[in-house]
Amino acid sequence: MKVILGLLIIFLVSTFLFTSCRPKQTIDVSKDTKTEELRSPNVPEWHKNAVLYEVNLRHYTSENTFKSFEAQVPRLKEMGIDILWFMPIFPISKEKRKGPLGSPYSVADYFNTNPDYGTIDDFKHLVEVIHQAGMHVILDWVPNHTGWDNPWIKEHPDWYTKDKNGNITDPMDPNTGKSWGWTDVADLNYDNAEMRLKMIDALKFWVVETNIDGYRMDVAPAVPSDFWIQATDSLYAIRPLFMLSEGENPELVNNGSFIADYAWEMHHTFNEIAASQGASRIKRANVVQGNLKEGEAEVHIKTATDIDTVLAKKRKQYTQGYQMQFTSNHDENSWSDTEFARLGEAHKTFAVLAATMEGIPLIYTGQESAMDKKLEFFKKDSITWGEYIYAPFYKTLFDLKHRNKALWNGTHGGQMKKVTTGNDQNVYAFCREKDGDKVVVILNLSAEKQSATLGSEILAGQYNNVFSGTNKVLNAGTSFEVNPWEYMVYSNR
Repeated sequence: MKVILGLLIIFLVSTFLFTSCRPKQTIDVSKDTKTEELRSPNVPEWHKNAVLYEVNLRHYTSENTFKSFEAQVPRLKEMGIDILWFMPIFPISKEKRKGPLGSPYSVADYFNTNPDYGTIDDFKHLVEVIHQAGMHVILDWVPNHTGWDNPWIKEHPDWYTKDKNGNITDPMDPNTGKSWGWTDVADLNYDNAEMRLKMIDALKFWVVETNIDGYRMDVAPAVPSDFWIQATDSLYAIRPLFMLSEGENPELVNNGSFIADYAWEMHHTFNEIAASQGASRIKRANVVQGNLKEGEAEVHIKTATDIDTVLAKKRKQYTQGYQMQFTSNHDENSWSDTEFARLGEAHKTFAVLAATMEGIPLIYTGQESAMDKKLEFFKKDSITWGEYIYAPFYKTLFDLKHRNKALWNGTHGGQMKKVTTGNDQNVYAFCREKDGDKVVVILNLSAEKQSATLGSEILAGQYNNVFSGTNKVLNAGTSFEVNPWEYMVYSNR
């Protein structure tokens, strides 16, 4: 009987593994994870060296339509963009709307487009144009809540979260039980199995009917992780897709639902290093003037070494996939200010780091034109494009990413290794290597001139500075003088 039972168990386990819609892989159980096996996301081949660009269609052109955006596709392709992420394109609820146009994240209908942008057929044509250019499309999806005049409110009120009096609520902070302030949206109840299935139907609709290539999921960690397993099993069964999770939740990447999420902690570290340089200079001046004692500080100073701290933490937390690196996005721009305000003279230096470190880089609408204003969130705010003065800068970085395997995403690229001896608080220098492709990046993450010397970790050889075009032999002992916030990127191909 024991033998028969054992054979039955082996048969059932084998059948489950064979019929699973995605392959399994064994992981290092010494790492922080809740399971011994991971689902692997069904990702298209082109993700391995892709670059993301966020499209804020409301502000992009004077017409802010799908048709008017088509004219932008060739220049974005030329700049080296691979994936166009469109902020929500759905009809916006009028009930409890904020501002003249409302939030794009207050969805009135998951199965239609915002009439201000055009029809579904217009969107289908745009997707076709983007695909013909060799690029890809992901949609910003809002799974956590709907607008107040979404038909689900009246047709299925049981699909929503309710208070003790039976009233549908806006989303609440689980830590405090108080409203997040998103009063223009109604919170969905993921304990309802019927609602889950309808949400998955809506997700499948856009993949099948409009041929999009994946999704960026708004506030994905606010939705139960088992829903993401349920939903992505259905989506990945259709075809390979690129799935990006907003938020920074290793579980949603480790369980194979998403290939990537946001590197929020690294982004905030960028901001804090830049801010600390100003704070550090103020502190030194106060010490000289006798206002502070030596060693006394009014702020915590962040330096280049904090990048290593964050990297080490993420390598322990994440067992697969990768993170999205950025200096701006729609939330940061509208609510926290522009990259110029947050990073100052360091804005291009950190853009270089975001494009060359581990992870997939993102740029946001207007960054290629050095747009230095906070875009309105609830009303029209047209962008003055000018001459796209930073487009060559980004093109240089993204062309390098495409051709040099060392910079590819996730396991397709090489791991970062520090290459300097001393002065690590101010100079951040690293190399990456994959299949013989090598990159060396040297960044002065301070507002003062610095010296740097390459150590034994350097991958010695002949390199080309991708920005200056000059050739240089790099090896252990090579020294540099690096100007404030200067960046150097060397490639062997």
